[in-house]
Amino acid sequence: MIDIVLRFVIGGLFVTAFAVIGDLFKPKTFAGLFGAAPSVALATLALTIGKDGKPFAALEARSMLAGAAALFLYSLVVSRLTMRLRWPALRATLAALVVWFGAAYGLWWACFR
Repeated sequence: MIDIVLRFVIGGLFVTAFAVIGDLFKPKTFAGLFGAAPSVALATLALTIGKDGKPFAALEARSMLAGAAALFLYSLVVSRLTMRLRWPALRATLAALVVWFGAAYGLWWACFR
């Protein structure tokens, strides 16, 4: 039960801090972007350090970076397919899943196996 309360408090603090930071920049849509993934990742890493130690948290952080790189490539492909080739969103996102999987697996194979 204490673990759940700690996750709630730490996650809430990080989300609030990143939302305030994001609110300082223009356009205001950055507030949502900064309030989501970075804050949850930092809260997760903080709890992981406390529970499983720094070496495991370092592995988790590297995995998050590889996942972010794969997501970036996926987003790039989806935006190109929808904007330049005028593909419907569903078809573009489903087709780009192959890119995401390939990038994620390739990064894992190159860095973590």
